Amino acid sequence: MSASAPASARTPTRAAFGFIFATALMNAVSFGVVLPVLPNLIKAFAHGDTSLAAQWSTVFSVAWGAMQFVCGPALGALSDRIGRRPVLLISLCGLAFDFFVMALAPNLVWLLAGRIVNGMTSASFATANAYIADVTAPGDRARAFGRIGAALSLGFLAGPVVGGMLASIDLRMPFYVAGFVTALNALFGIFVLPESLPPERRASGLDPRELNPFAAFALLREHGDLLVLCVLGALFAFAWMVGPSVFVLYGGYRYGWAAAAIGVVMMASGGIGAIVQTALVGPAVARLGEHGAALLGAVAAAIGYAAFGLAGTGWAYLAVIPVFALHNVFTPALQGLLTRHVDEGGQARLQGLVQATQGIASVVGPLVFGIVFAWSTRAGTGPALSGSPFFLASAIMLVVSLGLIALRNAAR
Repeated sequence: MSASAPASARTPTRAAFGFIFATALMNAVSFGVVLPVLPNLIKAFAHGDTSLAAQWSTVFSVAWGAMQFVCGPALGALSDRIGRRPVLLISLCGLAFDFFVMALAPNLVWLLAGRIVNGMTSASFATANAYIADVTAPGDRARAFGRIGAALSLGFLAGPVVGGMLASIDLRMPFYVAGFVTALNALFGIFVLPESLPPERRASGLDPRELNPFAAFALLREHGDLLVLCVLGALFAFAWMVGPSVFVLYGGYRYGWAAAAIGVVMMASGGIGAIVQTALVGPAVARLGEHGAALLGAVAAAIGYAAFGLAGTGWAYLAVIPVFALHNVFTPALQGLLTRHVDEGGQARLQGLVQATQGIASVVGPLVFGIVFAWSTRAGTGPALSGSPFFLASAIMLVVSLGLIALRNAAR
């Protein structure tokens, strides 16, 4: 933000920041609720056929990631033109609609349509990040992104547990509850959310070419210094997909964890992650700088994933979680680095680029890690080899760590 910008533009009201946090939380909860509930709903539609349900689940995961990839840049470009507020509110209304569609879906096709809408509206996280960049000074952005990022951990903390409890009453109830909560959040935003991007700082027009998801990568031509950071962020997002892709199956296969135990592990991991993002991101950035904090997160992820793959017992897996939780420092630190390379008018385009790379990871990750896990659990391989997806994720994070070290050395 330019030095001439009014101070008020730097300081979001508590209500506005709370709304952005709630928006990010709703997106995370929507994902968290789906994890324990959607597979069972798909299986019910598949008449109990586990194989058919698994095939449909893969289709759903790929469709969801593809919609994030397609819609993230479009929403970012649109918010640069008309402002962040209307895009956020429209996205929330679409997310609420999606929940109700899934709650009422009479068949798998309707359920898939709901997931497609969910992927489209979950891309509003990019606009939420742009909002924070608008109202936060560059030096404070990593801390702010950390607080917003904590919504992701809280979503995984609350989503699976709440979803599982509601599903025990009725399989559709989690979607009804999430729909009503999201609709209330949208209503709340109508009355309390101010616009963060004043008219004089908005894009002069909307180029239809910016609606092309691949157009988000055009920003790399204008800011070549973003390329390495974006590649490292994409690799991190790809490695992170190992958890959503195989954790439920891995926990059951290797440790014999039932659904309840898996929910508790997810809750513990989400809770510790939220503590890291809210309490440790700021001090880590202040002490280590954004490069150093990102490196800390990458190294913690590399060690954590390797240890998850090696853990021969459930207790050994649980002991690794506090170390692995430090990976939550990576994303807000990287976001802070990225925002320093783009002026105020391009923050939403930057977040659209980040969303596009994460969308690709959401498409490719489940396919790659799912295939590796299926190979590693075939008959006769033994349980030790089932950690192969985590070993792959660890190797990817080692590459990210080395990339950050090279970047830091080059900057000196």
